[in-house]
Amino acid sequence: MYRYDDRDRAIIGDRVAQFRGQTERYLAGELSEEQFLPLRLQNGLYIQRLAPMMRIAVPYGLLNSTQLRRLARITRDYDKGYAHFTTRQNVQLNWPNLEDVPDILAELAEVEMHAVQTSGNCIRNTTSDPYAGVARDEIVDPRPYCELIRQWSTFHPEFAFLPRKFKIAVSGSEEDRAAIRVHDIGVQIVRRGDEIGYQVLVGGGLGRTPVIGEQIRDFLPEKDLLSYLEAIVRVYNQLGRRDNKYKARIKILVKAMGAEEFGRRVEAEWEQIRDGAEQLTPEALAWAKSFFTDPEYKAFDGAASDAALKAQADADKAFARWLERNSFPHRVPGYRAIKLSTKPTGVPPGDVTDQQLEAIADLADEFSFGEARVTHEQNAVLADVQQDRLYELWQAARKHGFATPNIGTLTDMICCPGGDYCSLANAKSIPVAEAIQRRFDDLDYLYDLGDLHLNISGCMNACGHHHVGHIGVLGVDKKGEEFYQVQLGGDSSQNAALAKVLGPSFSREEMPDVIGRILDLYVEQRQPEELFIDTYNRIGLQPFKERVYAKAS
Repeated sequence: MYRYDDRDRAIIGDRVAQFRGQTERYLAGELSEEQFLPLRLQNGLYIQRLAPMMRIAVPYGLLNSTQLRRLARITRDYDKGYAHFTTRQNVQLNWPNLEDVPDILAELAEVEMHAVQTSGNCIRNTTSDPYAGVARDEIVDPRPYCELIRQWSTFHPEFAFLPRKFKIAVSGSEEDRAAIRVHDIGVQIVRRGDEIGYQVLVGGGLGRTPVIGEQIRDFLPEKDLLSYLEAIVRVYNQLGRRDNKYKARIKILVKAMGAEEFGRRVEAEWEQIRDGAEQLTPEALAWAKSFFTDPEYKAFDGAASDAALKAQADADKAFARWLERNSFPHRVPGYRAIKLSTKPTGVPPGDVTDQQLEAIADLADEFSFGEARVTHEQNAVLADVQQDRLYELWQAARKHGFATPNIGTLTDMICCPGGDYCSLANAKSIPVAEAIQRRFDDLDYLYDLGDLHLNISGCMNACGHHHVGHIGVLGVDKKGEEFYQVQLGGDSSQNAALAKVLGPSFSREEMPDVIGRILDLYVEQRQPEELFIDTYNRIGLQPFKERVYAKAS
């Protein structure tokens, strides 16, 4: 992973000292709330319903064990003993005191972490595939390109105050596990013969107006990544609306102009800068790639290793379940990537305690070369585990609550913190998630349903990505009462689709039954080996609507 040099440390150190002074002046009454607002936002600090919320950057989801242990200590010393993994592969604290934030930032800086640009109208944390570098379907490892984007975008003077927040995702595999089509910019790394390049999509995003991004470049040469991104953001910065924050995202601009015209404007801007300082030289590319070399993998006989693992799975059904659901094939024979589930019943999805953060650090040191990743789905990944140690890892993960074998199932849901914490939320998300977890806690039933993505958001800002869940749930306010709208048919993969609203909203108490009716119809209508999203795409929304509302009435 990337390690700070002296320049990085100096920059982040200066920012910590700067924000300490700004916070002291605010608390002393020398800065108004209006003056302090953009300063705190660019240091990851929100004022939420009950307390400040601090968002800590985890670039492209990658953490080492030292950083995990520091996060554990911070949550214990400055918060209430737990943190939250977000869909941007970041970490959130929900209860820090404002006066402690400068000390938290100083502690983060000691382990090469920060909270810069995790909020505010700027380029946010760049996200990527949690299996980057190890996936068998990988075209090119996207992490060096994510690091180049991070360094280019951080403190970029021209893009400090964009019309609205801005998000970039990068995928380097055949399967899109980074949801690039619902980002302001989505970058798909591709090969054309021996040449590496990029497919570039713009104008995706969720929130109040969900949009699937559109391609404006089918092949951009490798050296031109940063200059082309700069051209895109320049056009947006110049032409994006600033009079209405609900119409300020790049997706609104692209939709208004049309992708073809927007792309023409980008090309014209790019022609002026493409041979400038942002062009990636061979030396710059080699430098970035030098941080993401293979660890010291052992040599294994792949067939023998697979056979031994199968024998272990055949001897222990519980281990076999976990292995099937929570492991991911590795490109190196004798290794697998493992997802540590944060979704046991009764725990808010994505929440981890200080002790669990320390446990992830210990597991990373013991089993995965001291590194872990945070995923878009709010779980954690150990990317490089020897197959002959998987049984040992499984037993250790069970002790710490990470071995729930539900990855990819209904209860492996994405869920925002909702009205329990967020001042923007219309409704609580966590109680709905728990009610569904408790209703559908039979693993055999979940496995029979197959892969199924349930996403829950507490408001239209869509932090739970409900628009691209196979089943999406949105909290809404009806005359001061909390209700929940259900949407079906969303997809964040390379077959990206936006979910359609089922119909009138439901009370919180009704939600488990509503989900049950949807699943009952799916089971009745599916063809052999057909997943929920495939059944939905085949039969459409209307049969689900008729089933749910006929029963409800």
